[in-house]
Amino acid sequence: MSNQIKPQTLKGFRDFLPKEEVKRQYVVDKIRKIFELYGFDPLETPALEYAQTLLGKYGEESDKLLYLFEDRGGRKIGLRYDQTVPLARVIAQYYYDLPHPFKRYQIQPVWRAENPQKGRFREFLQCDIDTIGVGGIYADTEIITCVMAVMKTLGFKKAKMLINDRSFFKNLMPKFVTAIDKLEKIGTEGVIEELIEKGMDKDQAKRFIISIDKSKPTPLISSISKILRKNGLNENEDFEFSPSLARGLDYYTSTIFELRTSEYKSGSLGGGGRYDNLIMKFFGRKIEAVGFSFGFDRLLEAMQELQLIPQKTTSVFVLVTVFSDYYLNESLDLATKLRTAGINTDIYLNIDLSKQLKYADKKGIPYVVIIGPDEIKKNVVKLKNMKTGEQKETTQEKLIEILRNK
Repeated sequence: MSNQIKPQTLKGFRDFLPKEEVKRQYVVDKIRKIFELYGFDPLETPALEYAQTLLGKYGEESDKLLYLFEDRGGRKIGLRYDQTVPLARVIAQYYYDLPHPFKRYQIQPVWRAENPQKGRFREFLQCDIDTIGVGGIYADTEIITCVMAVMKTLGFKKAKMLINDRSFFKNLMPKFVTAIDKLEKIGTEGVIEELIEKGMDKDQAKRFIISIDKSKPTPLISSISKILRKNGLNENEDFEFSPSLARGLDYYTSTIFELRTSEYKSGSLGGGGRYDNLIMKFFGRKIEAVGFSFGFDRLLEAMQELQLIPQKTTSVFVLVTVFSDYYLNESLDLATKLRTAGINTDIYLNIDLSKQLKYADKKGIPYVVIIGPDEIKKNVVKLKNMKTGEQKETTQEKLIEILRNK
């Protein structure tokens, strides 16, 4: 019997091969650039937290999705479910070492024990921004404005932020809010049925759904809308009041928002809101906080559907060929020059030109530089466009200029 181990990933978990990871990093780099443009600094937290840090912060249904276990020391621990609760723990733990207000972004994976399906995985990337220690509405509007700047940078034309006031649901038990959050997904009748199943009177459930439809913006939403307009966002085009928006997590306290686009029909691309009481669970006193999290997989899927990601399968821009051992040093010297000039360069150390060209083609490298005895004698190189097959001679100095302008 063979002892060979079958290579496979766990259900709901994925490997990202270079051609996929190149696209993911392209999007992450764009997001990171805008986050930093708005004054947010990077933060990383451990994958594992004490179970007591995570439990009781998200709501009963979400708690069921936590990955919880004991380590070898008998400590109860869990995998990070989101990045907001670990952030709250960080604020409490390092409060006197941090600047206030504290603005951070975090781009790391989270884990949820969900049933894997299209667009849903058990390990996935989140891209968060949060502002801690600022009350009022200016931090809320800065977060929304920053997110919309990200969407514009990524190329979306019809992105819109839906905004609501969570205090509208303040007299409702969290289990009912969770049901209302499903209004778009399962419809009015489905939500009424779930509200009844969770203990709400039938007539009360119907009246409440009707009252949601007739709701008008609260003073909070009106004030936020006014500032967003001053920030250059257009009401009904870039943002709008959405009275049915609930956001299912328990820690939200007032402003809530969710990112949508009519160009993508498979759900929201992210969401967030204000959570002024969460840090108090760790610190003992109220500290204002507001944030947003991109659902990275849906964002990436939407961008691929809309062809907003360059069709690159490698970060390498040019391959320098090696004609023979005798001319290896010339190839290595040229590769060094290109790298020093900031051009992503690969070199294939196999003395077989056809294999080198096949390698460049399979990897998706757009350009190949051929430097053989004839080229060296004439003090030139040949630049080959792998897409068109076109070749042209140039000097090494001009080669750098040509590649920089591609």
